[in-house]
Amino acid sequence: MSAIEREAPTRHPDVRNYIGGSFVDAPEREFLDVTDPSTGEVISRVPLSGASEVDRAVDAARAAQPAWAATPIKERAQVFYRYKALLEKNIDSLAALVSEENGKVRGEAEAEVLKSAELCEFACSLPQIVAGEVLEVSRGVECRVEHYPVGVVASITPFNFPNMVPNWTIPNALALGNCMVLKPSEQVPLSAGRIAELLREAGLPDGVLNIVHGGQQTVEAICDHPFIDAISFVGSTHVAKIVYRRGSASLKRVLALGGAKNHLIVMPDAEPEMTSTNVVASMSGCAGQRCMAASVMMAVGKTDPIIERMVRVVRAMVPGVNIGPVISKAAKERIERYITEAEEAGAKVLVDGRGCVVPGKENGFYVGPTLIDHVTPDMRIAQEEIFGPVMVIIRANDVDEALAVQQRSRYGNAASVFTESGGVARYVMEKASAGMVGVNVGVPVPREPFGFGGWNESKFGTGDITGRGSIELWTRAKKMTTKWNKEAGVNWMS
Repeated sequence: MSAIEREAPTRHPDVRNYIGGSFVDAPEREFLDVTDPSTGEVISRVPLSGASEVDRAVDAARAAQPAWAATPIKERAQVFYRYKALLEKNIDSLAALVSEENGKVRGEAEAEVLKSAELCEFACSLPQIVAGEVLEVSRGVECRVEHYPVGVVASITPFNFPNMVPNWTIPNALALGNCMVLKPSEQVPLSAGRIAELLREAGLPDGVLNIVHGGQQTVEAICDHPFIDAISFVGSTHVAKIVYRRGSASLKRVLALGGAKNHLIVMPDAEPEMTSTNVVASMSGCAGQRCMAASVMMAVGKTDPIIERMVRVVRAMVPGVNIGPVISKAAKERIERYITEAEEAGAKVLVDGRGCVVPGKENGFYVGPTLIDHVTPDMRIAQEEIFGPVMVIIRANDVDEALAVQQRSRYGNAASVFTESGGVARYVMEKASAGMVGVNVGVPVPREPFGFGGWNESKFGTGDITGRGSIELWTRAKKMTTKWNKEAGVNWMS
């Protein structure tokens, strides 16, 4: 059965859960509308599943897990070679679905799917990376380490990357021998169904991946379930704390990624064209709805020529063409309130994205790219995550003053510096309180095999969600010591 096959008055039929290799209807429960943010049109409905549906998904995962864990890792990886090829083959339809439910412009949606394929590449390399370590630690005595799957795991994903963030966890967790229950954002549930279909086509056994749609009740059931052994979460810091505490209280391992307030420090010697275009792209890409988006520019010294160039770049952007909508009407209203509040507090709006209307999509949830200068560190817009295409500019006299502002932020996802000085670059990289830092890079996302993960209130738990750091999250290390030589020495460790 397909994820989308029933007659319905909306563009897509009601979303269905995916359990044990089949798409299944949820019991008679409350449904939420799924909306195309670019038009405001309702395109589907998603069920708010409860504990009973989570139980069914966990039962299917537990039934599949022993055989899947016993499958050699090189055979498990073959599924993801085929899955990667299917992602690339179907990139047009997958990107169209991302654009439809999330609002990304086509180029951004395609880039998201290509990143998912890159994540699969890393999963395909896991047989080489997790090969057991072996050492003869003394004459006739050998120690080795082998990695075993955790068991049944869960992944709770956000709205901003409906295809990529599920693929942050699915390839690695499954290739390492776990079975999974995925809970996508109820705002963007359609892409998850296509992921399940492609994995089934790639040869993934039934029950290894299960999808349960819903909201808070579903998340709580996952956190409390006695047979779920590990949870990954990506979302706001507020909810990340709740998931981390509740999952840990149930004695699960939990990695919860939260929000961000990323600072870009722009020095007077920064190359004007590269800096202005990269800063604007970091702020406006994906309508600012990404945890690596820059939202604060620390303008150090005489940087007015760069700011003036940024204004020209932003004014040339066309909403609906270069930048998509935000996810909902509520998000649009919240972002515009932040802008108004900052202006009333004395900040200067250089480019105003409030009241943005796209011809032909008048009911879409668009906020135009916005630049706000002369913001002070005590303003709310300088401290809280906006999650929209808004860049605030705070003036600083020197690099230490700029770093002091960045270090006071409760978040710690990313920070970057734009400069031509290697000494300044190294100084900022060492001093910034962030887990991911960059030099002349607006979005310093590590590429595989390096892991994604921030500091402070941007991450709760150990390890990283991608790259080599994810191996720690999704496996348990077993240490083995053997002695076959009877002549080997006897000591207090024998």
